[in-house]
Amino acid sequence: MRPIFMKTIQRILAGAAIVAAGSLPATAQTSVVTVTNVVTVLVTNVVTITNVVASLPTPVPASAKVPAPAAPVANPWKSAVSAGLTLTRGNSDTTLFSADFLTEKKTPKDEYSLGAALAYGEQSSVATVNNYKATAQWNHLFTERFYTYLRIDGLSDYIADIDYRLTLGPGAGYYLLKTDRTSLAVEGGGNFEAQKLGSEEQNFATLRLAEHFDHKFNDRARVWQKVEVFPQVDAFANYVVNFEIGVEATITKSFSLKTYLDDSYANRPAADHLKNDAKIIAGVAYKF
Repeated sequence: MRPIFMKTIQRILAGAAIVAAGSLPATAQTSVVTVTNVVTVLVTNVVTITNVVASLPTPVPASAKVPAPAAPVANPWKSAVSAGLTLTRGNSDTTLFSADFLTEKKTPKDEYSLGAALAYGEQSSVATVNNYKATAQWNHLFTERFYTYLRIDGLSDYIADIDYRLTLGPGAGYYLLKTDRTSLAVEGGGNFEAQKLGSEEQNFATLRLAEHFDHKFNDRARVWQKVEVFPQVDAFANYVVNFEIGVEATITKSFSLKTYLDDSYANRPAADHLKNDAKIIAGVAYKF
């Protein structure tokens, strides 16, 4: 009986060991089972686990979001600078250079404009044109068409013997026409004028009557015209008239060609000078 019993015990233990070893994880490296009359079961099991966790993108806080592109500036300044040069050599020796700058800004309630211009010319090394002028105007609109303004003008014309002429004053204006393509406005006001004409310095009050017209035929061509009259308040026979008319044709988005007539008439000029000064100017303009 004993041998049979021992064999039975050995078989049971061997089966149990095999079952136990099989139930261990697949990663076990060593399993040793020894069965003798004195049953010894040795199970060595070494398990190595390595966890690798992929890094996930760090959430971006709402406050750190990329800002949206800046919105276009409302009612920006629109500016243009132009220059022209005329040279003749041979039977005549003449030079004429001109340049001007204009910048404008319009809002629903206010309109601003600043401008400056110069012209210099000579013939046979003798100056025939030498003048400089600047202007600034602020319009405040009370309605879509009615506005008040404050304006200042400065002029120096050495050929006409005007060392300086400064006018400053308020007024009112009205748009007779005001569309996307066409504008026609009339203005009236008063000015204080200070000038040095020849060797005589003068200060007096004047009126200012003005009209200016602008029309765009399309996106590439426009025409403009303006006139101003400055009669002295206590001597209407002493007056100055400024007149300008011109055309402009666009070449590219930034460049254009323009030609205009600039005429100034003074009923009482400096001694030994003509009443009328006129010039035609052609140049290239750059807009920005």
